[in-house]
Amino acid sequence: MDEYPESLLRELAPQVLGAVVRRFHDFAAAEDAVQEALLAAAMQWPREGVPENPRGWLIQVAVRRIVDHLRSEEARRRREEAAVEAARTREGMAGMTTAPEEDDTLILFFMCCHPALTLVSAIALTLRAVGGLTTAEIARAFLVPETTMAQRISRAKQTIKASGVPFQLPGGQERAERLGAVLHVFYLIFNEGYTSSAGPQLQRLELSREAIRLARTVHALLPDDAEAGGLLALMLLTNARRAARTGSDGELVPLTKQDRNQWDQAEISEGIALLTAALSRGSIGPYQLQAAIAAVHDEAARAEDTDWPQILVLYELLKRMSGNPMVALNHAIAAAMVHGPAQGLELLKPLDSDPRLAGHHRLHAVRAHLLEMAGNHQSAIAHYRIAATRTTSIPERDYLIAQAARLSENAAS
Repeated sequence: MDEYPESLLRELAPQVLGAVVRRFHDFAAAEDAVQEALLAAAMQWPREGVPENPRGWLIQVAVRRIVDHLRSEEARRRREEAAVEAARTREGMAGMTTAPEEDDTLILFFMCCHPALTLVSAIALTLRAVGGLTTAEIARAFLVPETTMAQRISRAKQTIKASGVPFQLPGGQERAERLGAVLHVFYLIFNEGYTSSAGPQLQRLELSREAIRLARTVHALLPDDAEAGGLLALMLLTNARRAARTGSDGELVPLTKQDRNQWDQAEISEGIALLTAALSRGSIGPYQLQAAIAAVHDEAARAEDTDWPQILVLYELLKRMSGNPMVALNHAIAAAMVHGPAQGLELLKPLDSDPRLAGHHRLHAVRAHLLEMAGNHQSAIAHYRIAATRTTSIPERDYLIAQAARLSENAAS
């Protein structure tokens, strides 16, 4: 009996959903059918073993479920017959379960960034249905309560159903219009994979790897798009540090303490080449700026060699482009590294009244770090402890607790 890897279902889910949606053009029905197929696999595969063609097995089960569903509703009988006949005509039922569909996942991302939705709703729905993120993870990425995000995703599905616009691969102009949303989805998936927002592991490699794969695919399709190249560069320059980010027990290792010999120089070189090409196209966007910041970190042989004045300038440019409070938070860190902790702490004050970030563990963690730099250890200890109680990531929590304990021990000695 084959070992049942839970990560396999996560990897296959968007591929299967893409294949089914592409044939039946009904996102809600396809999503329900795929969920039933995944449930069936979760129950049968541990007992019977993973089939030789797990993707084909899932597609076949999902197709069977959706056909049964269509047959059970008299009002949708014509749609069922047309969809099944179209699928049989194009590939045949056997071919549909085994033919390679390497681009189905990418197609589905573009399909989910639907013209009937707002940008935020399209991104949220895509992350939930295709990206493999939970509603709670998406809510944390958007800095909103989980209930708010659940309502947005539910409304997004209803809006699509009511719009009557079919799910299909958009044409060239519409694809270009949806590109920004698709890239943002890849960006958020990568971020969740690189630094998991919850749970016992700091990183979720399957998410970051899939985001890089998708970014490569888009860049290959649109090699002249500067932001597509910038996003891939950002991912590679960031992912290059992955091996050094955790210790032997999975503990978080901050950037300043990492063994830079473990950084992936091939990824750094590729990322810098991509960034250089993207910047030469003249139009500079936020992904290129973030990639440039990552490149400055990666090119420093030691933490103390980091060109913080250059990073500060880049964050100032990025801050003008973005209303994201996380950008403002990182800008405050860069300002502290260049001009001293007092200026960084001053820049944090407006963030206390930003509802997206007020009370967020990262705001407390950054304030604790800057207070420690300023020599105010008692206040730093307090904020490290507050941050530890508010993060849902166990490695981050343990790191913050250790920072507070370290300062407490130093104060007592």
